[in-house]
Amino acid sequence: MNAQELAHDVAEDGALPLPTPDMDGDQLFRLGLMYSTGTGGCPMDRVSAHMILNLAAMKGSEAARDYRRELSQEMDREEIGEAQRAARRWIDAGTTRLAA
Repeated sequence: MNAQELAHDVAEDGALPLPTPDMDGDQLFRLGLMYSTGTGGCPMDRVSAHMILNLAAMKGSEAARDYRRELSQEMDREEIGEAQRAARRWIDAGTTRLAA
């Protein structure tokens, strides 16, 4: 289960940190790290971490690009595909604004 699926259950309590449209690349990078390590109130979830790192990289975070590449080496193709689809859904839904 990734962050988007958990959001419906936990976001009402405000316990699960989720990406927001106003976050910049560095903030998204830090959130992605939290999901990759299971810290800061985030579950350890590589798919959500990869998704958030994708968003961070699209907003210009070089560190996110590098860490996403490293994280990808620990994931199987299905997980990476799921993360990429989730990032596209966030973008298509207007949930995030990309860098110009």
